[in-house]
Amino acid sequence: MKTLVQLKKTYGKSVFSRVRHARYLGWEDAFDVEFEDGLCFLEPHAAIRKANRISAKALPVSVEVDGDLGSHFKVTYDTGETAEVSWAFIRELPPKK
Repeated sequence: MKTLVQLKKTYGKSVFSRVRHARYLGWEDAFDVEFEDGLCFLEPHAAIRKANRISAKALPVSVEVDGDLGSHFKVTYDTGETAEVSWAFIRELPPKK
């Protein structure tokens, strides 16, 4: 039996910066996420799909950035499913080389 302490994943060190812009790039099958401090990331769609348990056939219809807090963006799919992606998912867990 595993305890809660063993299941925790350590996060990197980052400073909060609001999400300024997020968009889906169909030719890359990835999301382009820009932060207020100018830093940009290209997050693979497969990673977001896996983290939110989105079906493989679902296609993104809209991408909305939270206007009040700027702490996440929401992706709506044609199947009615939604994925919420936190700024920490993008900034604290960058892709490994």
